Amino acid sequence: MKKIFSVITAIAITLALTNCNKQNSVTQTPATTTANIHHSTARAVYTGFPETFETGSKSAYADATVTLSTGVWDLNDALLGATTSDRKNGSKSVRIENTGMITMQFDETAGAYQVSVAHGVYGSDASSTWGLWYSTNSGSTWTQTGSNITTSSTALSTATFTMSVTGNVRFQLRKLSGGRLNIDDFSIIDNSGTGGGSDTTPTRDNNMAMGNPSGATTSTSTPDNYLMDKVQYTLSYNNSKGMANWVSWHLSAAWKGSASRCDCFTSDATLPSGFFRATTSMYTNTGFDRGHLCPSEDRDASDTDNAKTFLMTNMTPQAPHMNEITWEAFEAYCRTLMSAGNELYIIAGGYGTGGSGSLGGTTNSIASGSINVPSHFWKIAVILPVGSNDVSRVTTTTRVIAIDMPNTQAVNANTWDYYRTSVDAIETATGYDFLSNVPTSIQSVIEAAVDAGPTH
Repeated sequence: MKKIFSVITAIAITLALTNCNKQNSVTQTPATTTANIHHSTARAVYTGFPETFETGSKSAYADATVTLSTGVWDLNDALLGATTSDRKNGSKSVRIENTGMITMQFDETAGAYQVSVAHGVYGSDASSTWGLWYSTNSGSTWTQTGSNITTSSTALSTATFTMSVTGNVRFQLRKLSGGRLNIDDFSIIDNSGTGGGSDTTPTRDNNMAMGNPSGATTSTSTPDNYLMDKVQYTLSYNNSKGMANWVSWHLSAAWKGSASRCDCFTSDATLPSGFFRATTSMYTNTGFDRGHLCPSEDRDASDTDNAKTFLMTNMTPQAPHMNEITWEAFEAYCRTLMSAGNELYIIAGGYGTGGSGSLGGTTNSIASGSINVPSHFWKIAVILPVGSNDVSRVTTTTRVIAIDMPNTQAVNANTWDYYRTSVDAIETATGYDFLSNVPTSIQSVIEAAVDAGPTH
């Protein structure tokens, strides 16, 4: 069954700001997270961005400039780190200590609509706070955009700042407090479509544009394949297994913001009367995490968006090492691809029965048999440059990444890319028909291939 989605209406969210005492006549203006808007002005990631900090060399914290792929940057109380304790995509990232900062020494000329920054805690250091400033007069004065960000995870996360700046602009990132901070993949989307990148604007699009793999419907007569369409994602619920068969969602910069992770695990009250409704306590002391299918960090444009990812219909019993290490690493890589100017269509789920959590052994179910424990988890990501008419832009050369991981504590013996497989193989394991809205001649090529592209 093909379900046609209506265009979601525009939402603009103004984020409150905190004051910060810094130099150079600093003022603060709010950043807004723009959702569901197809703007008349096309915008694009500037040519050369994201800045990955892979080029150049700076091994001391002392204030100095360094030439990177995008231009000259000043690193004050900051260096280019390449140790195992530096959180990074690739071989290097910026490491900032004390109240250090990194500053562009060049202007981009087409303004700024959005900036995204990957950030993580260095080593075992304490959490830190930082903020983003911009200048339209070559660094004479600076204005903060968006709220201060708190970095508390050793895994790289992506912070996104949305603004409306025209003309010449440069950026400065300031560490405000706490332990050492890693920064990577600094990306800028222009504000006029003349920044040299592809002529596109990130938007929120149909979460199930690539197809309905199990033919789920909203009929209660099919309780094990019941379609639930939420603004943030779409899923097929399996009442007998007490969890989703699959969850499908769209990821672009339009879904990103700086809302905090709510950790507000909640039963899904939209399930039909008589359906099993999982509660968070059903996972307590089971040895399994409440593992997201659609990740919290893929939906942080607003508190509402983030809270929806904590509905228990989006949760599955995942071995902690899988959920927190290997599975999460692929989630982060997908957001890295997004920050590089792409949009992704992602679908994920579990199959089989019998996983091994932190208590050891094999567990077939939890919640007195009401929630199945899958033996494997899979995910498929279709990667496209930001644009419109997405299904029609899928070709035989479109990058599609499919992974299939065992639901065990030993899974992190390998990095996520070890578990790459083909879409065809996941179809065989699950019985689903993925990417069914893509022409069959294209499907046959991209579904048979195993991705061999970059992993950072």
